[in-house]
Amino acid sequence: MKQRLLIMNGSRIVQSEQEGQWRNEKVDKAGALKPGIYNLYLARPADKTATCTGMIVHVDKDGVFQQTGKTYVVHARADFDKAPEIGSLMRIGYDAQGRASLAAETVQLSRGRSRSL
Repeated sequence: MKQRLLIMNGSRIVQSEQEGQWRNEKVDKAGALKPGIYNLYLARPADKTATCTGMIVHVDKDGVFQQTGKTYVVHARADFDKAPEIGSLMRIGYDAQGRASLAAETVQLSRGRSRSL
C-alpha cells in the first residue's frame, strides 16, 4: 500500500492510495515539519551497520520514517524502546543486539556564504 505525508496550512495529513485515489487516514498538527509532499512509499529499509542522520517525518506502529537528504529511510518500530518525536533532528544507529540508539542532532548555523580570498 502506498502511503504519503502531506504538510500544508499547519496540518500533517497521512494519506494512503486506494483504487488510484489518495484517501486521508489521519490529520494532526504539522509541528516543525516543512510544507510539502513526503512520499513515504519510496523509503528504503534502514541499514543496521550505518548511522542515519535526518528529520523524523512519520512514526506509526510498524516504522519510523526519517528523511536523510532527499531520500527516506524506514526503521523498524520494534527496534525502539520509545518512538522519537516527529519533527526532531536525530542520529539513529544500532547496537550489537540490533536495538536502535538515538542521539539528538543540532543544526549547524553559518554566518552566510563563504568567499575565497
